[in-house]
Amino acid sequence: MAARVFTEYTFSMNRRTLLQSLWAAPALAGLPKLTIKDVKVITTSGGARYRWAFLKIITSEPGLYGIGSANNLFQTDAVIAALQSHLRPWLIGKDPDQIEDLWQSSHLKTYWRNGPVNNNVLAAMDMALWDIKGKRAGMPVYELLGGKVRDAVPCYDHVGGADASAAAAAVQKSMASGYRHIRVQFGAYGGGGFIPAGQGSRPEGGRTGQAFDEEVYVERVSKNFEQVRAKVGFEPKLCHDVHSHLSGMNAAEFCRRMQPLQMFFVEDVLAPEQLDWYKEIRKVCTTPQAVGELFTHPFEYYPLISQRLIDFVRCRVSSIGGITPAKKIATMCEVFGCKTAFQEGGDNDPVNQLAAYHVDISSPAFGIQEENHFPASVYDVLPGTAEIRKGYLYGNGKPGLGIDINEELAAKYPMPEARDGGPYRLDRAMDGTVVKP
Repeated sequence: MAARVFTEYTFSMNRRTLLQSLWAAPALAGLPKLTIKDVKVITTSGGARYRWAFLKIITSEPGLYGIGSANNLFQTDAVIAALQSHLRPWLIGKDPDQIEDLWQSSHLKTYWRNGPVNNNVLAAMDMALWDIKGKRAGMPVYELLGGKVRDAVPCYDHVGGADASAAAAAVQKSMASGYRHIRVQFGAYGGGGFIPAGQGSRPEGGRTGQAFDEEVYVERVSKNFEQVRAKVGFEPKLCHDVHSHLSGMNAAEFCRRMQPLQMFFVEDVLAPEQLDWYKEIRKVCTTPQAVGELFTHPFEYYPLISQRLIDFVRCRVSSIGGITPAKKIATMCEVFGCKTAFQEGGDNDPVNQLAAYHVDISSPAFGIQEENHFPASVYDVLPGTAEIRKGYLYGNGKPGLGIDINEELAAKYPMPEARDGGPYRLDRAMDGTVVKP
């Protein structure tokens, strides 16, 4: 008995010694500590209409670098300047393995933290650092986050139509292509709630363009969805984005009318300045709420998630600071029974899409992700861009984020100038008041 115990102890010690020697191998071999050698900002149109800014962090290990997205369509130049003038000189020479410490330090070094520009800078750095760590480990980032908990990432499609009949036909077409989750809009954001140009009672000498009316929106859009459901049935999981166009009791009434239609979610029915109204919405209906596209810090979600006032967290990974805060939000959602629904469509880029994918596929709190299709030129500029097939997003399983950037080709597609400073298009009410987007 004593001999067997001794043999097992000896085996255990030998195994531990072997592992320790393997862990210490790089130091014993005299390899230098990994440091950040250079930081590059790369801009491109992707061969299309985009205004994309990427960060490339180059390390002291030959050939080892990471790519991150600093996506911000409306303040692109401000983000670029912050990356070049403030992040780059601060980051060179630091240890890229210290992702959490670099994130916290960069978050605080501006003193006035949060906000979209600061978060875009953080996100670009953070994604690139996770990309480096995954490449050095020889693993996709999702393996570093705990591994896959699903086979692929379901996405929702975007369809629309000028009326219920056209929208229903678009839903049926989307279903035939493999989508189960489908977002339905009736024209542009606010569509269904506009009074045509020149019509209605208007101030003398005032604006004559189309005007948004909350009560009209509540009435028309809810009735349109009733007609869509009557034609497509309850198999498709339907979503709708109000885009913060409603306020107070109009928001509550709209959600109450949508409850019988079994929506997968209604998105941003309120502006972020009016979040307390979600308590009132919960009192009158069970329509699932997706919230947070305009949030810029994980702590903004906490009251809504912890009080179970919302069902889906909507944010863009590049707008909240990258993978590091995104995985924390996902964990918060898991604790309180909420789900993620990252906002990755429209002007978004493939690097940010993949950053969301790695969190999505490794998180039990995942709910859905927004789809985004890119033109063929983007797949050449950014080799490794994820693919959507029959409603599911697939990465390629390569180490890191699994995506690269062809700098030479990116340079052939320069980022276009922002017309009039690149503002977001705003709607107006009948009296000329700006409607919150």
